[in-house]
Amino acid sequence: MRKLIPTVKYLFEVEVHVYAFSIAANVLLSFFPFLLVLIWFARLAGWNTAEQSVYFAMSDLFGPEVEKQIRSGIGWVPNRFSHFSYTSVLLLLFTANGIFEPLEVALNRAWGITENRSFFKNQLVSMGLIFACGSLSILSIILSSLSRDYAQTSGPVLGIMAPFYDKFLSISLTMASLFAIYWVLPNRKIPIARVVPTAITVGFALEALKLILHLIWPWFLRKLQIEYGPFYWAVIIVFVSFLASMIILAGAEWSGRSRDEAI
Repeated sequence: MRKLIPTVKYLFEVEVHVYAFSIAANVLLSFFPFLLVLIWFARLAGWNTAEQSVYFAMSDLFGPEVEKQIRSGIGWVPNRFSHFSYTSVLLLLFTANGIFEPLEVALNRAWGITENRSFFKNQLVSMGLIFACGSLSILSIILSSLSRDYAQTSGPVLGIMAPFYDKFLSISLTMASLFAIYWVLPNRKIPIARVVPTAITVGFALEALKLILHLIWPWFLRKLQIEYGPFYWAVIIVFVSFLASMIILAGAEWSGRSRDEAI
């Protein structure tokens, strides 16, 4: 427990909150373009189950109310998916890069790295991480959709097991994305022996966060709807992204401090 006290103090630093809010704001900006690309991919393949898996993933991350807003938002753009949108891709790349800029600075600080990459190097690394994490997201959707299609034709037993498989798949691919971020984004090589346990621990912590949020949604959602009106779903995205960012940064601080203590 004593080893967690420095991490808790770290989370109350103003600089950490600046990083987390910056990351959360860029998640909000990149959210809908990313969603449109995934939906376009699913509809291009004519795979309705894959599209439903996207909605399920959004509900798992941000709650069922955000999923409803997403479905409604998709209806605002008729014929939107009849052709590939380069605008969505460009917006996605621009806003997603904005996520990794403050994240790199924060990870560098946590690992005691004093020099950040140049802007252009950061953009190149961020681009690679966007494609890596995006590919993992698409893989998650494909595997989840395959399991759902298979469960629908294979009897009730496999149908009952499908949600557990989806959860295992979601956690595993989240950990894989965290590993890529922790290992690649800092401006020097981080030992894999340090990255793997951090990615696993943070992956479980993020899953615990989702469980806690799902428990408080009925109460918390009413509060947001009263305070923010029709913009409450955007607040949910920023709020959840902020908390997730804090957990990711806490994992980096804990891992970097453990390294220093070992030395």
